[in-house]
Amino acid sequence: MKRNIGRSMSILHRQAQVFHTHSLKPFGISAGEYPFLLYLYTHDGCTQDDLVNALTIDKAATARAIASLEEKGYVSRGKIDADKRCNHIKLSDKAKENEVEIRRRVYAWSEFLSEDIDPETLKIVEDTLDKMVEKVEKRKKETEIE
Repeated sequence: MKRNIGRSMSILHRQAQVFHTHSLKPFGISAGEYPFLLYLYTHDGCTQDDLVNALTIDKAATARAIASLEEKGYVSRGKIDADKRCNHIKLSDKAKENEVEIRRRVYAWSEFLSEDIDPETLKIVEDTLDKMVEKVEKRKKETEIE
């Protein structure tokens, strides 16, 4: 019987959501919000459109996540004089103060998944996943699907 890679990916995704929701609960951050913080930790002041493109998350979901993070005191939105049309997202002091621990908790999932896998096999898995992501991104560009 042929194995269904989609099923395995779905299980991993759902369990990652559960793990991250639990581990980030003390910060009040959901599994759907932490990717935005991680991106902002290296791209503070980027626009909402930058987040949409970098994370391949639709505009509505991005707006909801940023609004929630703003309400929780992790980010602020503002306009820059040069471009009044775009919301620029800035990390708050609260987000910066908790960066190390938030990153540690998020990356604990990847460490858990890879802890008993030899480096050669892990490299093959990572390379294969990268190829799959590239294929999906190429298809998205060709078909303009969001």
